[in-house]
Amino acid sequence: MSRIDLFKDHLSAKRAVKVIAGIDNFDIDNVKKVVKAAEVSGASAVDICADEHIVSEIRNMTEMPLFVSSIVPSELARAVELGTDAIELGNFDVLYKKGVSFSKDEVLNLVDQTLALLGDNRVFFSVTIPGEISIADQIELARELEARNIDLIQTEGHFSADKQADGVRGLMERAELTISNTIELARNVDIPIMTATGINPTTAPFAFTAGASAIGCGSCINKMNSEISMIATAKQLVDIAVKNAEKVAELV
Repeated sequence: MSRIDLFKDHLSAKRAVKVIAGIDNFDIDNVKKVVKAAEVSGASAVDICADEHIVSEIRNMTEMPLFVSSIVPSELARAVELGTDAIELGNFDVLYKKGVSFSKDEVLNLVDQTLALLGDNRVFFSVTIPGEISIADQIELARELEARNIDLIQTEGHFSADKQADGVRGLMERAELTISNTIELARNVDIPIMTATGINPTTAPFAFTAGASAIGCGSCINKMNSEISMIATAKQLVDIAVKNAEKVAELV
């Protein structure tokens, strides 16, 4: 059984939890804490940046399924050489703050470049659907990715409100777009969907209800100051995912 099989099994059961260290998180000490939280909590996978030093160090640190995220095809191909189990073309959300945006065609071009570089060395491949493009383009992109046998698509939300509301309302506002995108995509493609952006213990159940087979959880874990808090939050998310799998199994 390969490492990625754990993630695939959880994905099939609609209980996958990917803990995200961050595409722009190059703080190795923080990344290690995030990985430990993912391991201890029983998460399905951990997602890190494409820095070669960090990829190598984390690969030596853990046997859990390891995703590497980047928008640079050559970095993704190199990560495969370094032993990553899965690659993620994305996440784009963090780059919007820098004025970088991506169209449907640009994402497809990056996917095709990555596939060409991988050749026969292909691994589990996930692609983020840009949350800021129209829903019609998101659906068309998802269908194109499905035709290319991409293994997983990840939704996101581009939250740009000047002021976020307090409490639960603020948490829901943050996740509203990515959850609505999940609903739309789940209605139009068969490829498994991971819901990310604003996913935390409050919003995770809504992501699964919307049709997600997996959730991607980043800032609710990697921004915490203590390892205990990271582990506790990750464990909450895993428990929510397990309960979803139990509900799905009852309906079969």
